[in-house]
Amino acid sequence: MEDLIGNVADATFDQYFNAPASVVVYGIANCEGCAYMYGVLAEVAPEFQNKVRFGKGKMHVPGAAREIKKRFSFETYPTIHFYSNGQLVESREGKIDPASFRAAIQSILLKH
Repeated sequence: MEDLIGNVADATFDQYFNAPASVVVYGIANCEGCAYMYGVLAEVAPEFQNKVRFGKGKMHVPGAAREIKKRFSFETYPTIHFYSNGQLVESREGKIDPASFRAAIQSILLKH
């Protein structure tokens, strides 16, 4: 399952941002809500394999996400970004339970 969820950093960001449908959960170390969302990612990602690209942005890693931090505002972790074809379609802060996460993916990214 871990192969379905990539690490998002400045060097890999465009692969997610420019994908037809992707979800990135941005988090920091020692964040209970972030750990929860990483578990939700692991649970949900296999259901959307080959439809949605999933990633984790570990914002606490020194120097790994400088450009991402400059480009987007992060006031709370976890922050979940839904991207489609070079656009941030929606941003959500905080935890989302698995059922709501599935529904958000369907309605935001796979509505066609």
